[in-house]
Amino acid sequence: MDHGRASALVTALAIALSGVCAAFAATQTAPLIAARWLPQERRLSALSLEPGECLAQATDPAEARSVAIGRAAFRTPLLLGGQAARNGLSCNSCHRNGRGNPDFFIAGLSDAPGTADVTTSMMSSHRGDGVSNPKTIPDLSADSTQHKVPRDDGRALETFIHGLIVEEFDGPEPSAATLDGIAAYVRQLRPSACRETGRPIRLAADLDDVRSALDAVQYAMEKDDATAAALMIASARSTLQSIDERYPGNEFEAQREALRAAARELASIQRAIERKTGDVDIRIAAWRAGMPRWSTALQDAEPRSLYSAERLAAFLGTTQPDATSGKP
Repeated sequence: MDHGRASALVTALAIALSGVCAAFAATQTAPLIAARWLPQERRLSALSLEPGECLAQATDPAEARSVAIGRAAFRTPLLLGGQAARNGLSCNSCHRNGRGNPDFFIAGLSDAPGTADVTTSMMSSHRGDGVSNPKTIPDLSADSTQHKVPRDDGRALETFIHGLIVEEFDGPEPSAATLDGIAAYVRQLRPSACRETGRPIRLAADLDDVRSALDAVQYAMEKDDATAAALMIASARSTLQSIDERYPGNEFEAQREALRAAARELASIQRAIERKTGDVDIRIAAWRAGMPRWSTALQDAEPRSLYSAERLAAFLGTTQPDATSGKP
């Protein structure tokens, strides 16, 4: 196992998440992290709805486990490192549920919503070309005729993804299980698997993502890949942070404290992975068993949280009509 890379990942995650938590605690009216790359007029709809995920089920069990690793890695900013991690950007920020993101906009990186310049020095010291040339963010589940890189051409996709991580974003070298997993996840995104165009963002789906990331910890450990296992824990913690910010203010202080205690235990499990203590499976099982103690309170409070489009509209200070849904 590469304990050095796992240790570096744990340290980077602690710095990134502590900064996010400190910024959020400083003001109860701070926008959600994802609002940073959304135009004001699009925030309510983009933070209330997400596109359906067009993920085909892998028939081979080993491939399915690799897909699970890739899906979790896709959802944590720590995969990309650098400026992306510091600003909370993950692959999923641009490609929501593996799709595109017509609402994405960062000044200096985009020239219109739904675009990004992949050759800017803002994110990369390798690929910055000094030219503003934003491109439309592609839907990764689109028809094969629209793929930038063929997905059945040997390891061309893995090579392309590796370049995105370490060059386009100046990210850390991905471990073998991580790189193979992301490629496996992308290969399973297909138009034939699209079953819904959009769905309300809900606590239940976020909790499912946490559980899936913890499943992926086991899969990574079976591959003897400590770096990937630590990244899977990072993915679960990133999702817990996303849940946390949906419950702002003193009204939810007890729920947030329980949630943060759960996140701290995951951080401790990350360190156990690094030290190879041999009790990781037991500790994850215990963590799962304790989920109802804090998730039930969150579910009870969900109608009053920022998962509610009405509460979110008030929080964002917008009167933009919302025709998607009112309460969870």
